[in-house]
Amino acid sequence: MKIQIINGPNLNLLGSREPDVYGNQTFEDFLAQLKLNFPAVSFLYFQSNIEGELVSAIQNASSAACDGIIINAAAYTHTSIAIADALAAVAIPAVEVHISNVFQRESFRHHSYVAPKCLGSLSGFGLYGYQLAVDALLQHCKSQ
Repeated sequence: MKIQIINGPNLNLLGSREPDVYGNQTFEDFLAQLKLNFPAVSFLYFQSNIEGELVSAIQNASSAACDGIIINAAAYTHTSIAIADALAAVAIPAVEVHISNVFQRESFRHHSYVAPKCLGSLSGFGLYGYQLAVDALLQHCKSQ
């Protein structure tokens, strides 16, 4: 199985950005552990602060024959119809992940344009949410 992980703006700063909200671990360190936890899964990883690059990464997941997408569109979750449209345009199951519990934060973070285009959404489980998303995609693909 091949899963594309796509992280949006400011997630390149994990480990140093607001550690009380996002923790102290970098995503690269977490990804290394994720690969050890799921040796049968091939992970592709992409992060960008630029909306159009995230759209391209979603589209490229299709040509890379990915079986699933895990997306943390970060702040673009609440603003980007383009990212939602890209998810709808590819025939790849996706899971939305947020490290913090967006429903305990500012009210503008309570709406997601991404969620309706995904199998489900995970919020508030820290980086562990990505592992839960892998489990969900594995289960989904098994049932297809």
